[in-house]
Amino acid sequence: LMLHFINTHAFFSNSPPPENKILVAQHPLLIVANETARLVCNYTYNGTGKEFRASLHKGTASAVEVCFMSWNMTKVSSNSNKEFNCKGIHDKDKVIFNLWNMTANQTDIYFCKIEVMYPPPYVYNEKSNGTVIHVKGKRKLQTPIQIQEAQPANSYWIMVAVTGILAFYSTLITAVFINYWQKSKERMFHQSDYMNMTPRHPPYQKNKGYPSYAPTRDYTAYRS
Repeated sequence: LMLHFINTHAFFSNSPPPENKILVAQHPLLIVANETARLVCNYTYNGTGKEFRASLHKGTASAVEVCFMSWNMTKVSSNSNKEFNCKGIHDKDKVIFNLWNMTANQTDIYFCKIEVMYPPPYVYNEKSNGTVIHVKGKRKLQTPIQIQEAQPANSYWIMVAVTGILAFYSTLITAVFINYWQKSKERMFHQSDYMNMTPRHPPYQKNKGYPSYAPTRDYTAYRS
């Protein structure tokens, strides 16, 4: 148990409290480093009570009852809120509340309340200054953090390498395709020029029965 207390003035004055009055004092600060706290409620009472009830409350308005215990001359009982792990122990002029498995969000101020249940009159203490319980969060291990940092770095470099390889092959395939396309275009150009060298018939000679290169006869020479 790792606890830290702040020293304060004496809990009670030298003069005893009036009869049927209950005075309660608590340490002002309790630092919890291992999820376990031991809160001591010191009290004084000069009355004739035989049955008592002690409870621990959370919050500035004491809105949440964390746990309670009761005792008389023959019997002691204790009960806890379902959201807390708490048990009360009575020891002479003090009540000890043991809490375990505490979490950081349970950090708050806690108040002790002592009540005289029997015989009448019913008596309880005035609200004390309370105890601030500060629950420290768990520290994360160094090794998992380093592993988590290393994994994204490895993934980054793998991604860079894969991207570089894909870019290289993409450029290579593009260059091969352009080269092939240019050569195909040149072959088609040469074939077109070779085919255009073949002589063609003039349009007006397509329906005549003699070749276009034969000389035209002059029939007027035979008329005389």
